[in-house]
Amino acid sequence: MSTKRTNVALDATSKAIIEQLQLDGRRSYAEIGKAVGLSEAAVRQRVQKLTEAGVMQIVAVTDPMRLGFSRQAMLGIRVSGDTRVVADHLSEMPEVDYVVLSAGSFDILAEVVCEDDDALIELLNHKIRALDGVSTTETFVYLQLKKQKYDWGTR
Repeated sequence: MSTKRTNVALDATSKAIIEQLQLDGRRSYAEIGKAVGLSEAAVRQRVQKLTEAGVMQIVAVTDPMRLGFSRQAMLGIRVSGDTRVVADHLSEMPEVDYVVLSAGSFDILAEVVCEDDDALIELLNHKIRALDGVSTTETFVYLQLKKQKYDWGTR
């Protein structure tokens, strides 16, 4: 994921294509073309440009709970030293699915997905707290996910 921020202006047609893919990422270019008033080839070109520009990705989103990963948590991490180095190490861990450098009470926020509480304890004690530069962590255990969406910038 890029750290450079460049704004890309989306026209109504590009937004409509993205909305179609957000509804069903497996929708064919021909179906999308009918919905937005373009040919299949034109939709294919626009999707390619949008993905190459980093505006969107087409991915499968899984539900960790249904796959046996019953413990999710957000970690607030305080760092002494270069936060980017710690963030890079966290980003390499398979249990960590989200890492941001932040301002405020914590230097880094990291979301983790684990099989159970024992796996979370193992991750915290033997991987995350063992990293050079990690001074403290605070764990916010998810009890229930109420909302998760991926439709920014199209509405």
